[in-house]
Amino acid sequence: MQSIPLNVDIPDMVRVSEKELKVMLASKLYETEMLSLGQAAGVAGLSKRTFVEMLGIYGVSLFSMSANEFQQDIANA
Repeated sequence: MQSIPLNVDIPDMVRVSEKELKVMLASKLYETEMLSLGQAAGVAGLSKRTFVEMLGIYGVSLFSMSANEFQQDIANA
């Protein structure tokens, strides 16, 4: 997967690390089906297992797709 660098200026009052921002972004991209589970985990810099655990923290359901779509997602990861 090809990637592009992204620089974002966050106000000082927002207390969030770069790592957490990556997880937030990856979670949203996964939720909107722009990335597969494996791709989103890669963006977040996490293993798939750890990323799945983080999805719950951010209120993103792992099972928002049909069983068939989920199996295809795993196969493509």
